[in-house]
Amino acid sequence: MGAGHSHGQARAGHEKKLWIALALTTSFMIAEVIGAFVTGSLALLSDAAHMLTDCTALAISLIAIQIAKRAADKKRTFGYARFEILAATFNAILLFMVAVYILYEAYQRFKTPTEIQSTGMLIVAVIGLVVNLISMRLLMSASTESLNVKGAYLEVWSDMLGSIGVIGAALIIRFTGLTWVDSIVAAAIGLWVLPRTWVLLKESMNILLQGVPDGIDIAEVEASIRAVEGIEDIHDLHIWALTSGKNVMSAHLVIQRSSRAEQDILAEVTRLMSEVFHISHTTLQLENSQFHAGLEKNEGMQH
Repeated sequence: MGAGHSHGQARAGHEKKLWIALALTTSFMIAEVIGAFVTGSLALLSDAAHMLTDCTALAISLIAIQIAKRAADKKRTFGYARFEILAATFNAILLFMVAVYILYEAYQRFKTPTEIQSTGMLIVAVIGLVVNLISMRLLMSASTESLNVKGAYLEVWSDMLGSIGVIGAALIIRFTGLTWVDSIVAAAIGLWVLPRTWVLLKESMNILLQGVPDGIDIAEVEASIRAVEGIEDIHDLHIWALTSGKNVMSAHLVIQRSSRAEQDILAEVTRLMSEVFHISHTTLQLENSQFHAGLEKNEGMQH
């Protein structure tokens, strides 16, 4: 019997982009909160609330990246990479709560409309749109590599649409005087955010529950391993993810007697997992067919 082991390189951090996005978002969030109270716009306050969650998400993402860099130790043998997934989960829950709150406030405001200063609302919303577009551009590439950054990116993306909605509401209110449009736009922002929040939460929970990563078919993995010369059977196959893009696999392989060298089998399976299925960390245990047959016989007698 033998064991094979391979380690993938963790994805590069994106701290600089996150820091810039955080500075821009925080600065404008303060201005937007002031603008929301001055103009009386709920849609603007809704956008400011999402900006607050953006700031929180970006800050948590930065903290998570720093913690995830810590080396493995005797208590955390896989390191701290999964902290990024905890951050993504927290961000999803936070965004969900904000969306529900905005829907409630929109309902209350719809019943009791208030006077809104459309000019100030429009100016603040346009500035917010520019800030969101810059932040989105910074985070776009990183969002495909990390659920943690994806959470922050989705927050900024929702804010960008929110800013567009607020601009539209401000123009309608300015030229028609229909102040209830403000509540409709605020509710639309909340309804748009909810399903995307659910997708992010589902992806992060799948990792926390050690589910098979998206894009990997475990049946296909098993079939590929069985096709390797010298392998007779496979059992105890497990595939999960430590964090975004860092997939892990372990399995017991039954090898044929008088087959090719064990190290050659280990090397081929490890290469196959890395190149075809993007599994960066592979742990394999080899068993010869005679040994495996003995184990199965003993298990049968016990039952």
